[in-house]
Amino acid sequence: MSNRPTPSSFYAARLTRPGAVLAPMAGYSDAPMRQLASEHGALWTVSEMISARGLVMGGDTERLNLGRPYPGEAGRVVQLFGAEPEVLAEAVGRAEAWFAPAALDLNMGCPVPKVRGKGGACLLQTPEVAFTLIRAMRSATSLDVSAKIRLGWDSDRSVEVAQGLAAAGAALITVHGRTSRQRYTGEADWDAIARVAASVDVPVVGSGDILSADHARVRQRSGVAAVMIGRGAVGNPWIFRALSTGDDTAPDLDTRAHTALRHAELQTRFYNDDSGRLTLRPLRKVLPRYLPDRPELHADLVQVVDLDDVRRALAPVLGGLPGAANATWAPGAAPGEYAGNHS
Repeated sequence: MSNRPTPSSFYAARLTRPGAVLAPMAGYSDAPMRQLASEHGALWTVSEMISARGLVMGGDTERLNLGRPYPGEAGRVVQLFGAEPEVLAEAVGRAEAWFAPAALDLNMGCPVPKVRGKGGACLLQTPEVAFTLIRAMRSATSLDVSAKIRLGWDSDRSVEVAQGLAAAGAALITVHGRTSRQRYTGEADWDAIARVAASVDVPVVGSGDILSADHARVRQRSGVAAVMIGRGAVGNPWIFRALSTGDDTAPDLDTRAHTALRHAELQTRFYNDDSGRLTLRPLRKVLPRYLPDRPELHADLVQVVDLDDVRRALAPVLGGLPGAANATWAPGAAPGEYAGNHS
C-alpha cells in the first residue's frame, strides 16, 4: 500500500520537507526544548503527554504548561492520553481552544505504571477501544488526528492496530519499535516498523534508537515517511539541522555552551510565574548533554538553580577557549539512560 500522506493536512504539508520530528518526552519536550528543535529545522514537535481527564476535570486553565505554546510557536502537536471517548473528545476541544495546536495525537505507547488502565500502551490490549477514541477525537476537530503506538503489549500486533487506526481516521501513525513489556530495553525492531509502513495508506513515522543523523538516514530507508527522535535530540538540536539541510557540521564548543545557556534563558522566561516556585532544576539532566566532552563541568551543571548558576558553571567555556572549535564531539554521544519516560 502507498505510504503517502492525505492531501491538505498539516502532516501532508510538513512531510514534503526533509527532516525529523521531536518526540514527546515527559520532563523534556517542553516549550524551551521544542523551540530549540524548531529553530534547528524539526518537521514538527510533540508536547509532553497530557491527561485528557485532567484537562477536562482537573480545573486546569489555558496556562497549563504541558500544552502551552511559547510565543509564536507553530508546528506543535499536542499529545493526549486517556481511555474514554467522550472525555477525549472534550479534551480535544479544550486543547484546540487553549493551545492552538497544529494537530492532535493519541498516546498509545506510554508503558509507565501510572498510566496503565488510563490509556497509553494499555490500549494495545484492546485496540478496538483505541479505534473508538480516534473516531471521537476526529469528531471533535477539523485538525489532523494521529496516534503513537508501540508494536504491541507483549507481542507484535502493530500491523493490525495500525490498519484499524487508519480505518478509524488517523491521519498519521508513529510506531516505536518495541512492545510495552520491553519498555526501553533491547533494540527497536525497525523491520516491524517497515511492515507497518507498507501496510497502511497513511504516513508512518518510525521511532526508536535514533541517536545521530546517520542513524536517522539509515532508518529512513525502511519506508517510513519520517523518523522521530527522542534522546538523540537532548542537548543536540543540531540533529534536526543536519536532517533538514544535510549539513552535518558538528557545533563547536562555544556554540554548544551558548546554546546550553540559551536553553536555560528560554526555560526561565517560559516558566516565570513570579511565584518563586520554579527554578532550573529540571534542566540539571539536560545541560550536561550539551557538553559530553567536558565532564569536569557536569558536577556544577547538575546543581544549578538559576541563570547565574548556569553562567558560572559554563564560564570556563563561554566565549570559547584556544582550540575549542576543534573539540571532539559526536552527536548522541552523551552517556546515560533513556531521556525520561516518553511514549
